[in-house]
Amino acid sequence: MPDALLDLLPDGVVVADAAGTVTVVNEAARRMLGPTAVVGRHLREVMALQDQDSLDWWTSASPYDGLGSRVGLTEQSWLTGDGTEVLVTGRMTRTVRFGPVEHVALVVRSGRGRARLDRDRSDLVATVAHELRSPLTGVKGFVTTLLNKWDRLNDDQKRLMLTTVHADAERLSRLITELLDVARIDTGRLPLYPREVDVRTAVDRCVRSVSEGTHRRVVVSYAEDLPAVFADPDKLTQVMTNLIDNGVRHGEGTVQVTVAPLEVPFAGVLLRVEDDGEGIAEAIRSRVFTKFWKHGVRGGTGLGMYIVGGLVRVHGGEVEIGESTGGGARVDVRWPSTDRR
Repeated sequence: MPDALLDLLPDGVVVADAAGTVTVVNEAARRMLGPTAVVGRHLREVMALQDQDSLDWWTSASPYDGLGSRVGLTEQSWLTGDGTEVLVTGRMTRTVRFGPVEHVALVVRSGRGRARLDRDRSDLVATVAHELRSPLTGVKGFVTTLLNKWDRLNDDQKRLMLTTVHADAERLSRLITELLDVARIDTGRLPLYPREVDVRTAVDRCVRSVSEGTHRRVVVSYAEDLPAVFADPDKLTQVMTNLIDNGVRHGEGTVQVTVAPLEVPFAGVLLRVEDDGEGIAEAIRSRVFTKFWKHGVRGGTGLGMYIVGGLVRVHGGEVEIGESTGGGARVDVRWPSTDRR
């Protein structure tokens, strides 16, 4: 590949010959490895990297030594002279099997992607720890009180404590379900059992469930001649419950749910949830369906809308954020009536 084309690659490329002399260094490699990354230098000088224990790349990798059957280098993390993390992987070519190495080709990638993944994992751990601590503390406190003072508590006090313990247990169960769904969406292993579902029955159930736990008004309207949708009933319920609950928790005024048929090119049903709150600015709407996205000061794990987006997509549907007629948030879900997976 001509050097000009190699310079277009986002990752660094370094190639050395049988003597260890570098013959190819693209622009990305020069940018990441610094002034030593020059054609004509020895590979040891160009790859002047160290690990956290100050072991240098050349000694650790030994690309020209070792077993004659070795043909590749496992990707590992290394540090440049200024402390920047890079990920290095490589391949050794031999003209004859078990013969000497003729060429060493290395790929050098920025470590920012892995750092971002590590941050996501840290965020997940922090989120789980924070969300679990509060209900677990409540459960432990009330159960301890019940065990120690059972005979001194009247029935109303016991009922109140047990009701609180039950609510906290339900919250923990929802959190665990969310975390499992996130893991399954990320790995593409979300189990689905789709079939034709009466959308009116499903939405009514979600509206009743959310309305029982809030003083806010939730209104639903249905168009005539609604077709059935093709969905896993549990996942459809989860999507609608999350959307209505978000409207109650983060919006203001009445939460309006609208269900209407869709025509070609998308045969299915439009599920719309609107509120009268401040809405979501257009500039940040693309971030709504990312992990740990939160808006406003009211609580939550930041996983609900990520799960909504994932569940709608695996059913072949579409979801979009807009603005309601009252200036609040509007979420439109286009759910198909046929199997579009």
